Amino acid sequence: MTNPAMTSTPVQRFLSLDVLRGITICFMIMVNNSGGRGAWAQMHHAEWNGLTATDLVFPTFIFVVGASIVFAVEARLARGAARAQIAWHTFRRAVILYLLGIVVNSFPLFHLEHMRFYGVLQRTAVCYLVIGLFYLWDKRVWTKVAMLGVALLGYWVLVQWVPVPGAGVPGRDIPFLDKNMNIVAWTDRQLMPYHLYESSPLHNMCDPEGLLSDIPALGTTLLGLLAALWMRGPKSIKEKTLGLAAGAVVCLGTGYLWSIWFPLNKKMWTSSFVLTAAGWSLVALTLFFWLVEQRGWGKSAKKKWLYPWLVFGSNAITAYMFSELLPEGLGNIHYMANGQQTSVMRQIHDAIVYSIPNLAWGCFAYSLIFAATCFIPVWIMYRKKIFLKV
Repeated sequence: MTNPAMTSTPVQRFLSLDVLRGITICFMIMVNNSGGRGAWAQMHHAEWNGLTATDLVFPTFIFVVGASIVFAVEARLARGAARAQIAWHTFRRAVILYLLGIVVNSFPLFHLEHMRFYGVLQRTAVCYLVIGLFYLWDKRVWTKVAMLGVALLGYWVLVQWVPVPGAGVPGRDIPFLDKNMNIVAWTDRQLMPYHLYESSPLHNMCDPEGLLSDIPALGTTLLGLLAALWMRGPKSIKEKTLGLAAGAVVCLGTGYLWSIWFPLNKKMWTSSFVLTAAGWSLVALTLFFWLVEQRGWGKSAKKKWLYPWLVFGSNAITAYMFSELLPEGLGNIHYMANGQQTSVMRQIHDAIVYSIPNLAWGCFAYSLIFAATCFIPVWIMYRKKIFLKV
């Protein structure tokens, strides 16, 4: 029997996916530069268990990475590239992404004794490498579903029932999903002491992009890949839209139901969080797929409304790198003002945030202006048809 994923339409590029990538990277830049504690709650991550709009940004980006794997691999195969060449390209790109993550974490001082080796781009690199090679090796849908189940259920078993050395079994000897005493944080403390996102005091050392939580992140990538396989399938555009919507309902329903026993937690990337976040990613993708592919926004005068997101999406990693390096660079240019030491970045921040009476709106204005600033270099690149593909 023929696999539907293999009887696909000719290789094509769905603008709806590019739009989702662009909006995601724009929102990522905004929440990473939200203006401070005065910003609205939805512009911050949940403190521990729970879910905010900000918590959905990174998993949506990983979801898009998973979807992009399908189109990138199929495009290269269609151009006659050998599988060995694609595998080497995937490996090389993952290494570059990982190293760029090190640059983002360490710029501009690069202190080795506290250098953080985990991070956003590092997790992206791991997910891209593992799932990219897996798809290149085996394109069958059922193997992806099986791996998804193993990743999510296996992580639940790991976090729920594996004893934390020196502490005990979660739910019996220590609270389940305790912030400091969980197997994920314990593993990172053994492997990367003093190289974690939260590094002091010792018992609070943990990292939201740690090693073991890469396991469910692979599930996020797989869900994006499965969505792309559906998009490339032989169904009509309308049927594809309905299928994406159905996938969103299934993921949201399953994720929120599972969260009763395995709470939503972005910092630990819990399995319920994977499904719920993917559900919301599918809601957004369904909306853009309907507007762009079904309603024809990508081929009509309405395409101008998509322009900013296509610009951001075309050089997403460049936009992200610029947004991370710019404030670090300006933040390290110090000088004296009114008898106190300050920095260029601090002065820009205060000039925008405190120029508006309402602090939350001031923070939002800052994040919006910052994102607009990051738009400039990628807009210039887009106009010159420069697309950096690491």
